[in-house]
Amino acid sequence: MSANLLSDEILSAAVELRRQHDSELAAVRASGLSRNAFRNRLKRAAERGLAGFDPVIPGFAIKSIASKEPGGAWVKQTREPGEVFKIPAGHEVKGISAFVDPENRVVGKWVKTSAVGKTESVLDAVKAAFAEYQGVAPLIPAPVAADDDVLTLYPLPDLHIGMHSWGRETGESYDLKIAVARAREMAGELIAQSRPSRTGLILGLGDFFHMNDQKNMTPRSGHILDVDGRWPKVLRAGIRLAMDMIEMAAQKHERVVVRFLPGNHDPDATAALTAALSLFYEQNERITIDEDPSLVFYHRWGSVLLGATHGHTMKPDRMAMMMATDRAEDWGATKHKHMFFGHIHHETACEIGPVRVESFNTIAAKDAHAHGGGYRSGHALNALTFHRERGEIGRHRVNLSTDLAAAA
Repeated sequence: MSANLLSDEILSAAVELRRQHDSELAAVRASGLSRNAFRNRLKRAAERGLAGFDPVIPGFAIKSIASKEPGGAWVKQTREPGEVFKIPAGHEVKGISAFVDPENRVVGKWVKTSAVGKTESVLDAVKAAFAEYQGVAPLIPAPVAADDDVLTLYPLPDLHIGMHSWGRETGESYDLKIAVARAREMAGELIAQSRPSRTGLILGLGDFFHMNDQKNMTPRSGHILDVDGRWPKVLRAGIRLAMDMIEMAAQKHERVVVRFLPGNHDPDATAALTAALSLFYEQNERITIDEDPSLVFYHRWGSVLLGATHGHTMKPDRMAMMMATDRAEDWGATKHKHMFFGHIHHETACEIGPVRVESFNTIAAKDAHAHGGGYRSGHALNALTFHRERGEIGRHRVNLSTDLAAAA
């Protein structure tokens, strides 16, 4: 007979057997049923209010008691509450839902948790990076000789800090240690040979980091990435590298302006990097961290208008027209217009109207995806010098040395 069709008399008989015996096992033996069948009858009896409260069925609790004169009472039992809810280790509350009755009174709640994600990891990594500096940006003495009419631009295209490339697969190894050492040494050499202008502009052209968070995927497309190291470790290394570059530039230039643009690999990671640098250098009057979160950068230098974006959202012709629209007043007042982008990892240059639109090599190696797609390019860092009136007046370039490449 189906459990749903059991009569009240049969269910009440099971309850009575349970009351008459000291243990459930003894009651089961007396019933001639299997243990599961007997328990099922007790459960059904409790749900129909036939179980009373002598005894309360194991695993159930009294929900309500009703009486009818003369004498007689019905006790309804339901499953008793479970153990006290505790948020699992490594999780955080993501949301709470409530089930309410017609009078809007809470009947039950559902607590939804999720693993602690990138926010905690970002904060921990930023704190760790700050700890070694003791939270105070050093005030490096300003250089004595500097040309006030000249600005030096240091574009940093697609460093992909945290990327892993296996040399046997791609022809060139690249990991967190290699990336940081390569960037630090090449930037130091480039800054040393650049012109002693009073203003230096460090411009990250996007994809400074290879991954955006611990998911190790590109945020929009979900492309799986080859990574080296845990995310907090990578973020910490990237922050330290950025600080080192800023400190080197501050030894060469009296004023250092810093802007890191988000790329398709690292929009949130770039925001974390910018926040870290801004807090660290907020009392340093010689270093300015540009906190603009947009995808586009502009800077007016006398008769020179500079612009930049990562390059994953538009083609060069749109970049040039965007500059004309976004900076209409500066557009009319300047003679020299330049737009820079990264993303494609190789050098290009073209003139679109009055705008020179230019991309740069990266110092990062190819990952498996790029190598398999046939992408090949050189590795270099560049410094561009702009005069307030004459526009670009020179460049310096550092190619990846044989020693650095061999060390990889």
